[in-house]
Amino acid sequence: MFHLSKQELQKGMAGHTAQEIYQQPEVWKESLSIFKERKEEIYNFLNSIYLKHEKVRVILTGAGTSAFAGDILVPELQKQDQGNIQFEAIATTDIVSNPTNYLFKDTPTILVSFARSGNSPESLAAVKLAADIIDHFYQVNITCNPQGKLAINTKNNENSLTILTPEKAHDQGFAMTSSFTSMMVICYLVFSKDATANEKLQTVIANGERLVEDLVSVIEEVLSHDMERIVYLGSGSLGQFAHEAALKMLELSAGKVVAVHESSLGFRHGPKSILKDKSIVVLFMSQDAYTRKYDMDMLKELSGEPKDIKTVALTEIADEEVKKYANWTVVVNSGKQLLGNDFYLSLLYALFAQILALKKSIQLGITPDNPSPDGSVNRVVQGVTIYDFE
Repeated sequence: MFHLSKQELQKGMAGHTAQEIYQQPEVWKESLSIFKERKEEIYNFLNSIYLKHEKVRVILTGAGTSAFAGDILVPELQKQDQGNIQFEAIATTDIVSNPTNYLFKDTPTILVSFARSGNSPESLAAVKLAADIIDHFYQVNITCNPQGKLAINTKNNENSLTILTPEKAHDQGFAMTSSFTSMMVICYLVFSKDATANEKLQTVIANGERLVEDLVSVIEEVLSHDMERIVYLGSGSLGQFAHEAALKMLELSAGKVVAVHESSLGFRHGPKSILKDKSIVVLFMSQDAYTRKYDMDMLKELSGEPKDIKTVALTEIADEEVKKYANWTVVVNSGKQLLGNDFYLSLLYALFAQILALKKSIQLGITPDNPSPDGSVNRVVQGVTIYDFE
């Protein structure tokens, strides 16, 4: 996988992470099947809540990568005609530290928890706080671990629904990869009003199967530039996705590569100061024609920088103008069917960000499956004290 032999993967302790990145198109296919099998049950559960209340608040929550899943999904879900449903993304880390800022007694609320292990102290505490504070409280858990406390605690609870991702999406590597994208796919299917979701996901899967083979060559070219800093930019949902891309590089390089994120427009407002020689900027281009104008302006501006800066532009379809200004252009959709929104694009862009981080980690001599052997950061967060709330 990714131009790495089995021996190299074992020696570099990269086998879990590489496999979990590579398997994602298959995991998306399985996620789609899981949803289809439980579709009637899921819709019956949600509709019983929607019909009971004039307005329902749906909070997508998690910590770290799991929180970013909600950040990416909410802009796409909220712009669809959802009637009496209001979507918000709030991290468990914010809910737990400031519950009265985010949880309201008289507002019927569905808390959608994204969780790989289901044992994160913040995830469990956020649920308890919400149950204690909100009069009409419901849960949807989208988790990879049937033995996690989040899943076990909701058994036989009529106000709760737990949806398990495919078994192989329960990542064993340190960084969340297939767990992240599979949870997003399931959540989008559960809450979206997109009638073309099945068809569009088939297009995503087909392109994903190609990209896990084809991306490595361009990524190796990018890594031949001895980068010390990397910036990920995007707009809207892709600006939120840039946060996850930066975290993957930070995690898998054990902090040796400075990795930051910003929106395409926001980058000029101070964060652009981070650019030095040997910097790389990755721009996630939107498929929306209006939004894309702002991404394009930033790409043009970066191409004129006097510093030794390289740019990588990811785009849905081939674009000669993008190719003119970027050092590397990555086209993620080779078919005739356009995807139609940036959520679908984020799944394909994720493959690039994850493979880039994996290959950089190995280049630096770090072990991607456990990039922090000293235990300063852990696969399931440790060292969190949860205080009683009164």
